[in-house]
Amino acid sequence: MAGEGGAGVAGEFDFRFTFVLQRRGASSSPPNRFERLRTVPPGAPGSFDLGLEPDPDEPPFDPRTIFLRDSSRTIVATNTSPDVGFDASVNPYRGCLHGCSYCYARPNHEYLGYSAGLDFETKILVKTRAPQLLRRRLSLLSWKPQVVAFSGVTDAYQPAERRFRITRGCLQVLAEFHNPAAIVTKGALIVRDTDVLGELAEWGGASVVISVTTLDEDLQRRMEPLAARPLRRLAAIEALAAAGVPVGVNVAPVVPGLTDHEIPGIVAAAAEAGARFAGMLVLRLPYGVKEIFSEWLEAHVPERKERVLARLREMRGGKLYDGRFAVRGRGEGVYAEQLRAVFDLAARRSGLAGRGPTLETRHFRVPHTGEQLGLFPET
Repeated sequence: MAGEGGAGVAGEFDFRFTFVLQRRGASSSPPNRFERLRTVPPGAPGSFDLGLEPDPDEPPFDPRTIFLRDSSRTIVATNTSPDVGFDASVNPYRGCLHGCSYCYARPNHEYLGYSAGLDFETKILVKTRAPQLLRRRLSLLSWKPQVVAFSGVTDAYQPAERRFRITRGCLQVLAEFHNPAAIVTKGALIVRDTDVLGELAEWGGASVVISVTTLDEDLQRRMEPLAARPLRRLAAIEALAAAGVPVGVNVAPVVPGLTDHEIPGIVAAAAEAGARFAGMLVLRLPYGVKEIFSEWLEAHVPERKERVLARLREMRGGKLYDGRFAVRGRGEGVYAEQLRAVFDLAARRSGLAGRGPTLETRHFRVPHTGEQLGLFPET
């Protein structure tokens, strides 16, 4: 299956390849909540032991990463959630190689017929036509200039981006149209694109938030197997700030009973690196993520497991998850208020108490490219 051509996309790559990655955030593939049937490879977690001798011609279960072409015909998603600061977003990938054990986006993979567990980090859908689709969308008379957010679901700077360069291609399109972009990522690869981000920032069209969960490299490596190391994220903040790109830190997710004590240290380190603003979000575990993260706690920090889960229940009215707007990312109760107070004090002391920049839309323009959109362009 040959790739499609186009600037900024992986036209030269064959999508049939796979490669092995040993570090995973999930240890199993919990059942898809939309599917009645479930197929489990022999030897995989959750498979049945039929008492048979191993087949020497059959390799042991080894989750591999597979890249699949996503044939989506649109690229700009919209939402009406009051919890996020944007209405339009672009997600170049579905699934994420970072493999964060707690990722709230995992259940989205179930809509594709996959599992929120290992499938989420081993079956990555790649939107190779994203830059072209974005160009078409911004060229329509119906487009209202507005901030386009990246990593609203899965990380736009996950390791796959190093090969496919789709996020970069989309940013180049936004720069041509002078349409602002806001990015949240835990990928240090974003430093590669400081040239485009700096161009956007010149007219108030760029904002970046680097998420930092912990400064403990050993804990981070186990909890977020293929995400950038803490020091590399701080270095990314420094590089972006030096390039004139407004950059902040998101202490997220705060894992009660595990990383909550690190809030002041993370904020201070980010401020020293050049961050201008800061935010905080508390861990949330929708649907099958509860099972995946509980398994991770049992495997990596069993002595902390009950404490972490008890703290979450304390903040969620006795449940592990509360999906209500304005509550899901903050929690409720005395403990939630204490976390917020600690963060607010740390942000004030570090000079990061202000909000992020308001991005400009008044510079929007439709460049003349000579491309014929056709009578019925894709929306």
